[in-house]
Amino acid sequence: MLINYFDNASTTKLDSRVFEAMLPYFNEIYGNASSSHDFGKRAKEALEYSRKQVSKLINANDNEIIFTSGATESINFALKGFVEANYEKGNHIITVKTEHKAVLSTCEYLESKGIEVTYLEVDSNGLISIDDLKKAIRTDTLLICVMFVNNETGVIQPINEIGLIATENNIALFCDATQAVGKIKVDIEKDNIDLLCFSGHKINGPKGIGILFKKRNIELTPLIHGGGQENGLRAGTYNTPLIVGLGKACEIAIQEFNTSNEVIIKNSSYLVQELKKIKGSIIIGNKDFRVSNIVDVIIPGLNSDIFISRETDFALSNGSACTSQIIESSHVIKAMGFTDSECQQTIRISLNKEITESQINKLVNAIKAEIKNI
Repeated sequence: MLINYFDNASTTKLDSRVFEAMLPYFNEIYGNASSSHDFGKRAKEALEYSRKQVSKLINANDNEIIFTSGATESINFALKGFVEANYEKGNHIITVKTEHKAVLSTCEYLESKGIEVTYLEVDSNGLISIDDLKKAIRTDTLLICVMFVNNETGVIQPINEIGLIATENNIALFCDATQAVGKIKVDIEKDNIDLLCFSGHKINGPKGIGILFKKRNIELTPLIHGGGQENGLRAGTYNTPLIVGLGKACEIAIQEFNTSNEVIIKNSSYLVQELKKIKGSIIIGNKDFRVSNIVDVIIPGLNSDIFISRETDFALSNGSACTSQIIESSHVIKAMGFTDSECQQTIRISLNKEITESQINKLVNAIKAEIKNI
């Protein structure tokens, strides 16, 4: 059985406490949360309690939380819904070249509908230039879309500064915080964020559930039409078990934030120290602007695709996206100025609080053995 799991940025293990919290809503309290009978009301109460648990994690009001199937749906909802509801305010969006594919693909779709999109460059550390952002703002700019923490590199964008600029220019800010919540403090009030999303399965919650935070004054056109769920903004029968699981995961993330991150920071420092002993290795992104749980490293001479597929003792990821069996260099790593060759030598190692120094040593030794074989 695989025990050396280093792919937590992709998905995390479901916390046993989350699983236990969900169980009754599968086979005991299984009423429809939209039904008016007592059985349905019990499900509705659990759902609304989860909404409060989620809102506390990002310092929002519980009536600003919309439950979705995950971050990808939330991204589509935020971008398409905001543009359609606010078309009279402008025709221009600003985003970043290193955004998640869900953002880039949605922006590409919006461009096909006549929306103009500016894609900001990043420097060698993966950070945007605040001056470039200011220069990109136009009179018809209606939305700025910037990811809080990059899913490949762990690079943290200066969201607080971006939020102030957006507010000063009366432009809405949408932030994909999928890799940020539970890892760093996320505060929608402090950072002037108008729209924000994340998924449950990145914080030891269930897959298939996420949220879109929408500030009360923000108008959105629904992506999914039907019943009146979520104040008419997201139709469909509530997935009560998953919503309960998400709420519990958020509660645990708040309670164990300091202790979990203390362990991860310690192990991340040790991992980086050991990786740097490999000749020519490059840790991507400045440590002062990167979350601790993600370490993206270039190992000269290593074919990361072959190494990852062959090493069955480890679960790892790399900087490549596979589409229709065609492997393409990571758009994130390339945007930071690295070559196609370096992209193919990249390994993303993402930690959790259960990873040990012994497991880290095993991984680093396996990398060294692979290089020696080459």
